Amino acid sequence: MNKADCYHLGHIARLHGFKGEVSLFLDVTNPLEYENLDKIFVDINGFLTPFFIKSLTLRPKSQATLKIEGINSDKEAQQVLKRQVYLPLADLPELTGKHFYDHEVVGFEVIDLTFGRVGVIQQIIDLPVNPLIQVDADGKEVLIPFVKDLIQDVNRIDKQLIVKAPAGLIAIYLG
Repeated sequence: MNKADCYHLGHIARLHGFKGEVSLFLDVTNPLEYENLDKIFVDINGFLTPFFIKSLTLRPKSQATLKIEGINSDKEAQQVLKRQVYLPLADLPELTGKHFYDHEVVGFEVIDLTFGRVGVIQQIIDLPVNPLIQVDADGKEVLIPFVKDLIQDVNRIDKQLIVKAPAGLIAIYLG
């Protein structure tokens, strides 16, 4: 499995208990969508290694307690601690309309209804209080609040994200 064929699910934060269980931080919008996971891919020294899940219990604040098959002690769990966790892109249901996955729009062109072409999306900065769309506007950084009401359309064919940024916001960045 290659990282290019996967999306980032989260990371294994710490040990949980004494029988090899670990705490998984889910870096996703809706953790409930992952309560029936049967496998994960853990980045170990640059290689995505599959692990099968024996049990997964969701907890508050995007956390889950995870029991991995074959890991039965704290010592065995050390191999996955502080590691990034991935899932195959093929496992994601296809979204339509204005709904999209953060990784899906990286590289899309941002078009503002008032300003016009802004630039190309570099990443979605997933801050808890104020997520942002980071755009490269010919070498200048533009940060647009990632608020559902600002997203007007997602044109997957032309790879464009149509937004209606707050009045004057883009001009602050681009003069």
